[in-house]
Amino acid sequence: MYNLQLLKAEIKHLEMLRELSIATFTTTYAQYNTEENMQNYIASEFFSDKLAEGVNSPYSGFYFAMEGNTAIGYIKVNYAAAQTDINDPESLELERIYILKEHQGKKAGQFLLDAALNIALQAGLKYLWLGVWDKNSNARQFYAKNGFMPFGSHMFMLGNDEQKDILLKLPVK
Repeated sequence: MYNLQLLKAEIKHLEMLRELSIATFTTTYAQYNTEENMQNYIASEFFSDKLAEGVNSPYSGFYFAMEGNTAIGYIKVNYAAAQTDINDPESLELERIYILKEHQGKKAGQFLLDAALNIALQAGLKYLWLGVWDKNSNARQFYAKNGFMPFGSHMFMLGNDEQKDILLKLPVK
């Protein structure tokens, strides 16, 4: 692993967050979804005001994996009030974890997952949970390798396409 640093996103980082969000989301999902559904999702989720809400919220946080002055990936975490599904006050949701393609396989994902676990530990929470698309086998393998266990599922809308996410959780130790 190279020398990565964790940086909590602030309002001054909105453009960097927006660009990284679009690039990583597009690289990850464009091949599996229609252009229209991708553009609709990007327009609704990655515009500056929506990202600013998450950055400013006391119940959410964005964190960058920084290699020098370059953001190569990020996570978004949510406390109970902002969680997308279970809203458990004893948990932290890892809503997003994305790495630029050229940095995948170099332990940046592990760095960010460990950061999310540390955030949950520092907050005194019992477990970290997330939803992963049932067709994303690479991500599912990564989470299984890290000890995540399935506990349910929910449906996720990408444009007009209903997709199944498997819910996974990991105790915080």
